[in-house]
Amino acid sequence: MRALESSVSTTGHVNPYSGWTNKFIFPPYDFSVANCMITNFHMPESTLLMQVAAFGGYDLVMKAYKEAIKEKYRFYSYGDAMLIL
Repeated sequence: MRALESSVSTTGHVNPYSGWTNKFIFPPYDFSVANCMITNFHMPESTLLMQVAAFGGYDLVMKAYKEAIKEKYRFYSYGDAMLIL
């Protein structure tokens, strides 16, 4: 998502891009291109969790995490995933 958001022009179009991104996505953030996201359940206090909270809304994402813990979902890279629409 950071790479995609880094390649968006000021007019909202995705342009070819090669290079490094320093983009750090955290709430509040207005996503330029994506309208949905598939992601894992990430570690607490990680930059990936911050990005997911920026996309799905902090309160809703934290509610999903509480449910995942209650239901014993598998976390981390090879765990369960969620779809945010």
